[in-house]
Amino acid sequence: MKSAPKISTTGETTFVVEEKHCIEFATDGMPAVLSTPNLVGILERTARQAIAPFLDADERSVGVELDLKHLAPSPLGAKVTATARVIGHTGRFVDFQIEARDEHELLARGVHKRAVIRMDGFARRVRAKSTT
Repeated sequence: MKSAPKISTTGETTFVVEEKHCIEFATDGMPAVLSTPNLVGILERTARQAIAPFLDADERSVGVELDLKHLAPSPLGAKVTATARVIGHTGRFVDFQIEARDEHELLARGVHKRAVIRMDGFARRVRAKSTT
């Protein structure tokens, strides 16, 4: 890392819930709402982007731990803001407080840990497991 991210470094992503973000089983009267897997992906991307400026050119961050409570639904068309704030770092690990809100309420809250990896070493590990 060029430098460790400062505590309170924050990333934010705002998006509108589209069909591609919704649960797959929104049929037979079940409303279309933001799915947990899509929300997790957006929160992880937000955290990754928050610390990207602190990484060397050959580094990336990967998610290694997530503890999230999805507290409320957010319907198709809702504007959602995802936030990831650095709350600590130890060695190559960075900890975040994450949350998502729509125009009405808190949707999700939790903590997330990312590991800073060097791409060449990571690629070597992946190749060693590859069967092709």
